[in-house]
Amino acid sequence: MNAFTQPLPAVFFDRDGVINQSPGAGYVLSWDEFQLQNGISDILQVVHNKGYKSIVVTSQRCVGKGMISEAEINRIHQLMQSELAKTGPIFDGIYTFTGQAKDADWEKPNPQMLFIAARDHHLDLKRSILIGDRDRDIQMGINGKLRNTIRIRGDAEITVTPSHVVDDLPQAQAILEVIL
Repeated sequence: MNAFTQPLPAVFFDRDGVINQSPGAGYVLSWDEFQLQNGISDILQVVHNKGYKSIVVTSQRCVGKGMISEAEINRIHQLMQSELAKTGPIFDGIYTFTGQAKDADWEKPNPQMLFIAARDHHLDLKRSILIGDRDRDIQMGINGKLRNTIRIRGDAEITVTPSHVVDDLPQAQAILEVIL
């Protein structure tokens, strides 16, 4: 891209609890434990049809804890992309906080993953949206000065106010169809 290309907006997705079913208090440590959420392919199709980039911003502290290797996290993400490609668009980028020293400043709610994705993909954060299921996700979006945040209601209490609260991805998709 050249300096005269207009930056694109993006929809940022948290992983566990948004893209795949939440593992609860634990971690997804293998592909066998990874279950895509109902509606993720449909919402990605809407995002791409509207000309937005789709970016994953995920915390996988299990790597830093030595429970899984970074190579295995990357393999899970590659398999996720392959599975999504069977029915439609895939994610344009994946950014992972691993809890290791090399990415210490990426920890949510720090917006560093958003800033790096914006640089790498020439994104306009002020026109972008984040979908998450935890306060730290929503706070990251607020800290990154994103236009909107969508909180998927789960088992965690909501103490950081998002732009929208929904029960599932189909409801998030309905909001995106209006605001994108």
